[in-house]
Amino acid sequence: MRKTLAIAAFATGTAMFAGTPASAQEMPTVEQTYRDIEATFGTVPTHFKAYPKSAVAGAWAMTKGLEIKGDNALEPRVKALINLAVAAQIPCRYCTWFETRMARNHGASEEEIAEAVAQAAYVRHWSTVLNGLQVNFETFKTEFGGE
Repeated sequence: MRKTLAIAAFATGTAMFAGTPASAQEMPTVEQTYRDIEATFGTVPTHFKAYPKSAVAGAWAMTKGLEIKGDNALEPRVKALINLAVAAQIPCRYCTWFETRMARNHGASEEEIAEAVAQAAYVRHWSTVLNGLQVNFETFKTEFGGE
């Protein structure tokens, strides 16, 4: 039940930021960071525990800022689809599993999920062709109206 609530809190982006530092100069301690993560997810996931203690506060701040904060420019569904497309290309089975789940939790359809992955494959295909054949970059830009 706790994991379901944690995923729901993560998915809705409504988690409160317990222990937010008073200024950008102050970084919370490892213990404060772990408490904030647990308040958000209901647990401290293993990958945060394994992360270097000297950098975990920054990693958590980045995660909160990009994925949990509610006033970002991109809506959560779009971010999850972008994350899934990148994860499929890396490839990262952890990220692919998680971002597929997040995309579904944020209302993405199976067709949107499939299209996001196909879009990533499309870009990867042409990147391979352009780079492998060493197409002149300036010519390419000119052909598409660039400077």
